[in-house]
Amino acid sequence: MPLHLTKVAYGAQSLDDMRRWFATRGQEAFLTTRYLPKRHDEIVPPDGSPGGSLFWIFKHQLVMRSPILRFEEAEGGKTNIVIATGLIDVHPRPKRAHQGWRYLEHAEAPADLAEGEVAGDAMPPHLAGELARLGLV
Repeated sequence: MPLHLTKVAYGAQSLDDMRRWFATRGQEAFLTTRYLPKRHDEIVPPDGSPGGSLFWIFKHQLVMRSPILRFEEAEGGKTNIVIATGLIDVHPRPKRAHQGWRYLEHAEAPADLAEGEVAGDAMPPHLAGELARLGLV
């Protein structure tokens, strides 16, 4: 199973705002980071098997993901995380904000929403967040 990353959708005012930003980027977007993740081979396996995704945190919840396509060198010895711009909605799951990116094990990653399914059908996101804050889910 692939390893994933999480990142705060810094500056996004809404999920539609995120969708609009990604819609203007073509097929790929680049996130520049100081260091190549030590576990990069688990995120994008060299054997070509399915790789991980970057899960976006918005308002303290994992809400969408972008498949990670590859890692490449960037200017100044930094690394680009190359992601697909097609955002995939997931079942919202509470997640604390953090700086930079963090690893997310596949078993902890939220499932994708099925076609026609709306986030919050099972439980409204604000209620899921409150229950998680109380340690009940």
